[in-house]
Amino acid sequence: MTAPITGANDIRKAFLDYFKGQGHQVVQSAPLVPHNDPTLMFVNAGMVPFKNVFTGAETRDYNRAASSQKCVRAGGKHNDLDNVGYTARHHTFFEMLGNFSFGDYFKEEAISHAWNLITREYGLNKDKLTVTVYHEDDEAFDLWKKIAMLPEERIIRIATSDNFWSMGDTGPCGPCSEIFYDHGDHIWGGPPGTPEEDGDRFVEIWNLVFMQYEQLASGERINLPKPSIDTGMGLERISAVMQGTHDNYEIDTFKAIIAASVNATGAGENDKTRASHRVIADHLRACSFLIADGVLPSNEGRGYVLRRIMRRAMRHAHMLGAKDLVMHQLAPTLIREMGQAFPELGRAERLIEETLKLEEGRFRQMLDKGLKLLDDELTKIGDGAELPGDVAFKLYDTYGFPLDLTQDALRSQDRTVDVDGFNAAMEEQRAKARAAWSGSGDAATEKVWFDINDEFGATEFVGYSTEQAEGKVVALVKDGARVDAAGEGDEVMVVTNQTPFYGESGGQMGDTGTFKGEAVDVTVTDTLKMVGALHVHKATVTKGDLKVGDTVEMHVDGERRAKLRANHSATHVLHEVLRRELGEHVTQKGSLVAPDRLRFDISHPKAMTDEELAAVEREVNRIIRENAAVETRLLSYDDAIEAGAMALFGEKYGDEVRVVSMGEEATSSKPHYSVELCGGTHVKRLGDIALFTILSEGGVSAGVRRIEALTGEAALEHLLGQQKLLKEASAQVKSSPAELPERIAGLQADRKALERELSEAKKKAALGGGGASGPTAKDVGGIKFLGQVLDGVSPKDLRGLADDAKKSLGSGAVAFVAVNDGKAALLVGVTDDLTSNLSAVDLVRAGVVALGGKGGGGRPDMAQAGGPDGANAAKALDAIEAAIAG
Repeated sequence: MTAPITGANDIRKAFLDYFKGQGHQVVQSAPLVPHNDPTLMFVNAGMVPFKNVFTGAETRDYNRAASSQKCVRAGGKHNDLDNVGYTARHHTFFEMLGNFSFGDYFKEEAISHAWNLITREYGLNKDKLTVTVYHEDDEAFDLWKKIAMLPEERIIRIATSDNFWSMGDTGPCGPCSEIFYDHGDHIWGGPPGTPEEDGDRFVEIWNLVFMQYEQLASGERINLPKPSIDTGMGLERISAVMQGTHDNYEIDTFKAIIAASVNATGAGENDKTRASHRVIADHLRACSFLIADGVLPSNEGRGYVLRRIMRRAMRHAHMLGAKDLVMHQLAPTLIREMGQAFPELGRAERLIEETLKLEEGRFRQMLDKGLKLLDDELTKIGDGAELPGDVAFKLYDTYGFPLDLTQDALRSQDRTVDVDGFNAAMEEQRAKARAAWSGSGDAATEKVWFDINDEFGATEFVGYSTEQAEGKVVALVKDGARVDAAGEGDEVMVVTNQTPFYGESGGQMGDTGTFKGEAVDVTVTDTLKMVGALHVHKATVTKGDLKVGDTVEMHVDGERRAKLRANHSATHVLHEVLRRELGEHVTQKGSLVAPDRLRFDISHPKAMTDEELAAVEREVNRIIRENAAVETRLLSYDDAIEAGAMALFGEKYGDEVRVVSMGEEATSSKPHYSVELCGGTHVKRLGDIALFTILSEGGVSAGVRRIEALTGEAALEHLLGQQKLLKEASAQVKSSPAELPERIAGLQADRKALERELSEAKKKAALGGGGASGPTAKDVGGIKFLGQVLDGVSPKDLRGLADDAKKSLGSGAVAFVAVNDGKAALLVGVTDDLTSNLSAVDLVRAGVVALGGKGGGGRPDMAQAGGPDGANAAKALDAIEAAIAG
């Protein structure tokens, strides 16, 4: 027998090492937010991450596993919150050690593993162990006798559901076998199945579930084709046993945190303060792990439960007389104790500390005001009387004092709250809010979303940490009205209780992807945010029927989301680079974060030069290459601004804001390159953006410029395309890319020279130069007139031709019509000696009518006009000749 292991970290390691040696895959703890069970607020048992494996909905590349799973029980059916601190074994956060078989081994091997681990590896005294089995499970009874050689009186048959486990009303189920440890007769209590079983003497340390049946809706129970094993052993309970105590709060992990609490509050541990220190220690663990897994305090859903846990701990710190903020000071102790097994605590240390500090600061302000009001009201109603519901609601509505906190504060006085009155006041407020919403402009058309939000609350967004999860359909909207179901081909708006799909906001486009149910497939084409709280999925049912109440697997298009993240993070870096390159007057005026590009509008009075654009592009890519981590924190608005965060003018922010920091800065006063308030999704490290290139820069309106850019693969493909065009252009002019500008300049010079030569040749040809026979002047009423139609001559050359013709005539009028692509340009010239009686303007207006034009202008000696009908050029000349003849 090996020497007993006592430390909680060593006990965990020994458990996982044992099962790894028995061919089990050691699986890392899943996050506390369950992505495979929308009915659960938090993971509350070790088997939750494997639920779909047990039901057959998911397969893995192993058939036996072991884990130490993080669990929280603080909301819903499994809620231990009110008992925490006052009992020896209730916790909000705990670890569940478990080994699992997915159709591999069954009862005999599961019992052998359990017995070998606790008696040989852990070294527990066999005489201290008692087991229970379901009263009909003779097989388990016989196996315990055979493997453990326990006497029959220590194998207790239990006829209740305590020893029969089921996943739900239907589905996998089976008998259980529980292992109990006897702490000794000096502690009150009896073995399981006796009237004294609730005492602390006999403590359940391990539960083995033999999943061997399927419960059908008809009530029939049939054998599973592949029986499985699910076990759970609380780390805190087994640690207490191995450290010689029946009290979980006496184990090493809790002792360290309680010692830190004593130091931080200045209140020693005694009978009066013990419960408060235990509440603080337990709740610190739950809060820190929840924050590390992406849950932040809010007034909805999981965030509300986290806030409730936080505030309960903070109230107990206040009861201990703590002068300073306490909770954030204890986080380093927790991370030191548990950070090696759960590295996510270390990664989130700063976020944990800042969130605890922010929340406790706000709580202290609320508590001072709320308790004063509570004391005032209690003096009015007399000793022992129930607190009126409207007073409790005033505490909630005015000071943010939750009902459960008011109840907790009255607990020491044996007082209660009129809960019905509280609920009535709450409903009255909701009715007023609904009426106000319905009467505001076009908001009446959005009333359906307000109703859904009022009924189900905000959608729980889990998409910061995952791109897939399960959700329960709580509402369907088709053609503006709620429906119970949608069939194949229907376009419908879908609301679920939780979602990994980001709803369009802050310039970032909404996610797309798919839902998959038991007999339904859905394509999500967009995700919108309604009434600020609901994530609404715009979708088409592609197979089967989608119904309210259905559970669906939700899969975000990961490739598209990655591009959105990269483009969104790039806008943050670009914003800061522009401010540094162009000046602090630069602020964001709008943005579009699409998967294929980004668009960023800024306040800037003039066009950016090529040199400025190159400098910006170069600096953005430098920041990207540094590959710094992107950090997310929750701060008060004022603290965020004081920390250097940039808020966007015109945006609405709450008391608490999400602060996204990226890039490294050399100075300690500003440790990050970019700090902005933002609720969007972002890359984990800036290197994930990969590459940044600017496509264009141009004006949008007065003082606003627009930059369009690409990142990642799109940027690379664009640059490769540009490179290909450069090579093709170089090949066309028989030049290398480096010599191309000089070669193009030479070609342009050659072209201009040729154009000049051609122009001169055309003019000479038109006037009969170079030996060609030119036009002959007519005598029209005693005035020499020269008129000619010129095909292919540029209109800009007509003035030079007219001047030369006038010189050649000495005295007279000239008219030229240049015809190009069916259109005509007309120019008329009159020598100076005739302008007193003959105006070129009058003549050009007479001729342009034939060309389908009108008007024309110039001076008496030279005028011009144009028309669309070049085929009538000769008629235009005839009209001018007639005008001269008078």
